[in-house]
Amino acid sequence: MFNRREFLKASASGVVLGASGPASAPLWAADSLLGPASLPSGALDSSWLDALPGKQPLIKKTFRPPNYETPLPYLDQAFTQNDAFFVRYHLAGIPQVDAASWKLSVGGEAADKPFTLTLEQLKRDYEPVEIAALCICSGNRRGLSEPHVPGVQWGYGAMGNAKWKGARLKDVLARAGVKKEAVEVVFDGADGPVLEKTPDFVKSIPLWKAQEENTILAYAMNGEPLPHWNGFPVRAVVPGWTATYWMKHLTSIQVVNQPFKGFWMASAYRIPKGKFPIVDRFLSQETEINTPITEMVVSSLITNLQDGAVLPAGKPAVVRGVAWDGGYGIADVQVSIDGGQNWRPAELGPQLGRYAWRQWSYAVGSPQPGSYTVMAKATNRVGASQTFELVFNPAGYHNNVVQRLSIKVA
Repeated sequence: MFNRREFLKASASGVVLGASGPASAPLWAADSLLGPASLPSGALDSSWLDALPGKQPLIKKTFRPPNYETPLPYLDQAFTQNDAFFVRYHLAGIPQVDAASWKLSVGGEAADKPFTLTLEQLKRDYEPVEIAALCICSGNRRGLSEPHVPGVQWGYGAMGNAKWKGARLKDVLARAGVKKEAVEVVFDGADGPVLEKTPDFVKSIPLWKAQEENTILAYAMNGEPLPHWNGFPVRAVVPGWTATYWMKHLTSIQVVNQPFKGFWMASAYRIPKGKFPIVDRFLSQETEINTPITEMVVSSLITNLQDGAVLPAGKPAVVRGVAWDGGYGIADVQVSIDGGQNWRPAELGPQLGRYAWRQWSYAVGSPQPGSYTVMAKATNRVGASQTFELVFNPAGYHNNVVQRLSIKVA
C-alpha cells in the first residue's frame, strides 16, 4: 500500500494508470487517485491505497472504523464493481456474519405478529425484485467544504451505483401486521460499538418510506451475494435517500408508534431546515430548526478527466460523467469548456433506473492548444439544478457544487 508521498515518488512520470481499475480507465495522476487537490492537505497526506479482504485497493480514510473511498476511474462505468465499492462504517465492532445462522427479528410495539426470518426464508418466501440504485454517503465531498468541517474528509468517491436484489420491505412488514398507530420503522445491524458509552448505530425511516415499492431488504449486489464490507448477508436499500438509512448486516426491524429518539436520529445526520430543495421530508423527526437528511440532491461528476490533465491538441476529445438525483430523473446535463461563459447540452446515456445514476458525454471536437475550464451542471425533472456556491452546513452534507476542472491542450 502507498501513501500520497510514496505514490508520487513511485510515479516518476507523474502519471499512473489505476492498476486495479477498469481496462478502459484513462491515465490518472497519482494525486487524483487519492482525491482532489482541494482536499485538506492533512487528509491527502494521510490517505492510502489499501485493500480490505475481498476488495481492490481503495482510498483509506480511516481504518477503525473502516472508511474507504472508491477511486475515480471505477466511477466511469454504468455499475460500480462490488470489489471497488466504497466502505462506510460508524462503529468498529464488525462481526463476520454466518449466513446459515443469521436471523432477522421483525416486530416492535406497532406490529401485531412479531416473527424471525432466516436468509433461506427471505429468499424463498418473498418475491425477489432487483433495483438499480445509487448508494451515496451523506457526506460525499465533505472534504471540499470551505471552511472545512469535521468528519471523514471524503472526496468524490463515497458512492457507487449497483443492481440490488432482495425482498420488498413492505411484504415483510405485511406479515408482521402493521398497526394503524405505526409511525416509523427502526433498523439495527450486527455492527456495534467497541466502547460501552458509544451509541449503537440505529436508524429509522418513516412508515410511508418503508412501505414504498422500491425499499427492499437486499441480499445480492450486481448478481452476487453482498460483500461483507457492504452489508452481508442482508442490508436495507432505501433508493433515493442517502446511505445513512441503508443499514448493513441487518438483525432487527421494529415498527414503532413514536418517533425514534436514538443518537443517530435525534442528533446526527440533520441539516438546517429550509436550506435544500427537499421534496421527501421526514416530518416525524423534524424540529423547528433542523430536519433529518433524506433524499439526494441533484448532482453530477466528471469521470474521465482530472484537474490539471493535459490533452493532445488536434485530437477528438470527450468529456464524460454521471449525473443523479433523488429519483425524479435527470432532465439535462450542460457542459462548459470556457469556465461557464457558454453551455452546451451533453448526450444522456441509457436510463438505468429511476434511482440509478445516468451516464452522459459531450464531444468537444478537436480542441486547439490552450487552457480550458471544464464544468458540468445537471438539472432534474422537477427543476432543481446544481449550485455554483456551497450551501454550507456544519456536517458538510449535500455538497453538489458544480465542478471546475482546469485542463490544458498542447
